[in-house]
Amino acid sequence: MEMKKHHKIILTVLGIVVAIYTLFPFYLVVMNTFKTANNIVSDPVGFGGVSFSQLMDNFSSVVNNSNFNFWYAFGTSVVITILALVLLALFGGMAAWVICRNKTKWSSAIYMIFIASMIIPFQVVMLPLISTFRDVGNFVGISLLQSIPGIVFAYCGFGGAMTVFILTGFIKGIPYELEEAAAIDGCSPEGTFFRIIFPLLTPVITTVTILNGMWIWNDYLLPSLMLGQNGKIKTLPVAVQAFVGSYVKQWDLILTAALLAIIPMVIIFLVAQKQIMNGMVEGAIK
Repeated sequence: MEMKKHHKIILTVLGIVVAIYTLFPFYLVVMNTFKTANNIVSDPVGFGGVSFSQLMDNFSSVVNNSNFNFWYAFGTSVVITILALVLLALFGGMAAWVICRNKTKWSSAIYMIFIASMIIPFQVVMLPLISTFRDVGNFVGISLLQSIPGIVFAYCGFGGAMTVFILTGFIKGIPYELEEAAAIDGCSPEGTFFRIIFPLLTPVITTVTILNGMWIWNDYLLPSLMLGQNGKIKTLPVAVQAFVGSYVKQWDLILTAALLAIIPMVIIFLVAQKQIMNGMVEGAIK
């Protein structure tokens, strides 16, 4: 009993240390948005100079700054994220269902390709990706670089592996008798998927959507490569980076811009964390 008690205490202390280590950067960002640039330099960690009115001034300065163009970048990120998530949920669910129900060597090989693609670092494929998108765009006469459809297509490719992996594990636990009964009643394969399978996938699709959404929203490298840092189309992370370049010493505005980019995902995660856990647990049980 004493050993278990000591282990519990050690694990609790380690958990607290890890939590502080993880949350400390977020604390610095939030705390320093309440300060002026001079107060941040003089007291970056403490509460000196904290003022709610200064927070409002910082928000107003960033949102109304023409160099940042917050609302345009925010809208671009929203459009790209929503389109990518809808396509990932739809086509990922279809692919996972077909892979599970078609017991062939081809379906197994395709599934293994999805799994294998998860371990390939993005840095390995980023240059071939850009050249391929440029060549394909020139061939079909459609610009895939510096365009929203192009980057949405890229996100579907990079996020498809994890989506198919998680959904496949869930679909394996759905009784095949449900689909047989639907077929006997005259339901087509498309009707079976959209009327029976897809509604059953709601918990795990919610989990996958939130995980993919946080990744897509916060991603900087892919948008900076495909959209360009000096292009007209900018997501929030790219816009924040460009804003930092314009205001190197104004840490109050820089940290406020970073906080504005973080807030939407923090809110969504806090609201939907129960759904995330439920989806993971149900997927594991299935």
